[in-house]
Amino acid sequence: MEMSCPMIKAQIAEAADPNDRRRMPRVPVELDVQMRELGSSGVEARVLNISERGFMAETEAHFEVGTRVWLLLPGRERASAVVKWTAGDRIGAEFAEPVALGDIQLS
Repeated sequence: MEMSCPMIKAQIAEAADPNDRRRMPRVPVELDVQMRELGSSGVEARVLNISERGFMAETEAHFEVGTRVWLLLPGRERASAVVKWTAGDRIGAEFAEPVALGDIQLS
């Protein structure tokens, strides 16, 4: 007994980057901020992109994956985040609670 399957024609408009696991789109920025690990003094960092759920920053300080950090953002007090990855002088972190980008002075 032969089964026939209907043909489905589909076209992928643009393949998403399979390595990009972000849940929210990031906004490119250049924000000079202070970051600190709980119990440590602050260090300078530059946030390169940000979303309601996380950010990527450049810093000369060394942070381990899993470290909880405080980020002092312009226009609001501070935001708690957990470092998710590091690569050279860059880190990626996820905010403990979503941050409203409208509260942050992005320029």
